[in-house]
Amino acid sequence: MNNSQLAKIRQNLGFIGRSHALDQILRTIEQVAATDIIVLINGESGTGKELVAKAIHALSHRNSGPFIIVNAGAIPEGIMESELFGHEKGSFTGAIGQRKGYFELADGGTIFLDEIGEMPLETQVRLLRVLENREILRVGGSVAKSIDVRIITATNRDLLEAVHKNQFREDLYYRLNAVNLVVPALRERREDIPLLVEHFATTFCNLNRIEYGGFTSEAMNLLVDYNWPGNIRELKNFVESIIVMERGMSISGSAVQARLPVPHVRMDAHLPVHINRSNEELEREFLYRALFEIKNEIAQLREAVLGKYIMPGRRLTAGPSFERDLVNLTGDSIHRIEDETEEIFPTMEQMEHELIYRALEKTGGNKRKAAVLLAISERTLYRKIKEYDLPF
Repeated sequence: MNNSQLAKIRQNLGFIGRSHALDQILRTIEQVAATDIIVLINGESGTGKELVAKAIHALSHRNSGPFIIVNAGAIPEGIMESELFGHEKGSFTGAIGQRKGYFELADGGTIFLDEIGEMPLETQVRLLRVLENREILRVGGSVAKSIDVRIITATNRDLLEAVHKNQFREDLYYRLNAVNLVVPALRERREDIPLLVEHFATTFCNLNRIEYGGFTSEAMNLLVDYNWPGNIRELKNFVESIIVMERGMSISGSAVQARLPVPHVRMDAHLPVHINRSNEELEREFLYRALFEIKNEIAQLREAVLGKYIMPGRRLTAGPSFERDLVNLTGDSIHRIEDETEEIFPTMEQMEHELIYRALEKTGGNKRKAAVLLAISERTLYRKIKEYDLPF
């Protein structure tokens, strides 16, 4: 598929961007669309998995048939089988008539099972039979009905890991995984962000008749550098929100920075962040930024309050008593140290320990709030609590 064909697919199917990662997705879509092979779409939340499924259907020989979207994670377990396969009148309380399920409604077309990893194990058994026999049996029914449906599934979970934890059937996993199409996260296609921003901004402003002053180059650079954990969905919501709040004015870097989550706001020109790092490395670097600031504050506190004095024979150490030590060094307990060059700063590990302790203490042990204060994930915070054996 040449560049002109790629451009045509982008235009016709609603894909915005020119990145190599997006090109690869479009090429794969074209290859699998011509067949009825089952496709499993993997990707983080908000990356556009539904758009990929729609594109496969639109380019297939089934494009004149129905395209039925089913969110498996949103259907209560008690009615899952009825929703998918239908039911007969009187098959259960409330079944006042015969009802077609989503698979029957999709006959001759495509059914898209989103969040397939959330499907109950009991329903997975029936789905496997549908895949093998190409027929469904309504709840309460006795006669199977043949169906002609192309099946596309999607998940943001690691299904193989779910298989190992006995949360997903292994035989179903290998049936669904005939073609595994991975949709890249937005941070993996940063060159597409300016095009997406302009698309979302123009569409939103035209729809709502709002004047749009554009984003400054500084503002756009901030948007490109941000990691967008919520991916395209988060970017779209951010663009629409900031346009409303800025009332059609040109959107500056400071306006963007003020509305981005805390980790981006706290960036320091003296400690640049390299974006091509893992999330854990970035979180640790943000934590060290805060530690760097705390260390500076301690230095200023030392000069302003302690001067050249300290308790004899004792060094300050980080921990629950660290802040109290600084406060209590007053009155008769203070003596001039003999060695004026003695260093009283704790190590970076001690400061990390102290910063986490203080954040947890300030939030009353609420780990979610403490993680927000520290600009790290809860997972990292729990690991640090265990590492430092903190009493929370």
